[in-house]
Amino acid sequence: MNAIDAAKAIAMLSQVSAAALTGFMYKKHGMRSRSVSNVRPLDGNTCRMVGRAYTIRYVPQREDLNVATDLGHPDSLLLRAMEEIGEGDVLVMDMQSCAHVGGLGDVLMTRLIQAKAAGVLADGGMRDVGDLKTMGLPIFCTGPAAPPGPVAIMPAGVQELVGCGGVAIFPGDFVVGDDDGAVIVPAHLAIEAAEHCIAKERQDSWSRQMVADGHGVRGYYPPDAERLAQYQAWVARQPPG
Repeated sequence: MNAIDAAKAIAMLSQVSAAALTGFMYKKHGMRSRSVSNVRPLDGNTCRMVGRAYTIRYVPQREDLNVATDLGHPDSLLLRAMEEIGEGDVLVMDMQSCAHVGGLGDVLMTRLIQAKAAGVLADGGMRDVGDLKTMGLPIFCTGPAAPPGPVAIMPAGVQELVGCGGVAIFPGDFVVGDDDGAVIVPAHLAIEAAEHCIAKERQDSWSRQMVADGHGVRGYYPPDAERLAQYQAWVARQPPG
C-alpha cells in the first residue's frame, strides 16, 4: 500500500470503532482472531489510536547476549526501533505476554512522542505509569509493571511478523484502538473495512434511533427488507456530506 492509500485508510479508519471492525472481519472474511487479547488502555481518557504497525519481537532473555538488550550498544534492536519508527506508526511489541515486566518507560515514550508515533500496543507491561498517563500518547498494554523488560525478555527482531496478544501482525497492518480494545486490520482489507464500517455504523445509528423511538428491535436490528427500504429512503433525504 502506497503512502497516499495508507493516509486515506487511516483517515477512514479513524471514523469507525474497533467493535465494528471485528464484526466486519468476522462476517465478511471469517477472521475471528483480530482483537488483541488481555490488553487495555493505560489511560482510558487517551485510548483512540489508529496507525500502521511497526513491529518489534521479543524472546525469553539470554543473559549472555547483551547486545540486543543494552540500549547503549549500537546494535540494540530497541534503539533501532526508536530511531526508525515513523510519524503515524503504532509501535507493536510482541513481549511474549510478559505482564510482570515493563517494555518502555517515560524516556522512550518521550522519543515516540517526538517521532509523532500514533501509539503503542504491547502484550506486556509498562513502567513509569504515573508519568505515562500524563503524556497523551495512547498506550495499550497489560498494565503497570515495575521491573524492566530485560529481567525476562530481549528484542530479537524488528519489522517482522509478530504474535501480539494472540494476533498475527505484519509490519504495515493497521492498528485501531478505542474503549473496546485494540484490533488489527490487514493492510489489504483496510479500505474495504473502513468503507463497510462507516456505512454500517450509520445504519446502526438509525436502528438505534428507531428502537429509542419505541419501534422495538425486531425488524429494525438487523433491518428486514421493509425497514431496510425505509432506511434507504431516509438516507436519500439527508443533505450531502
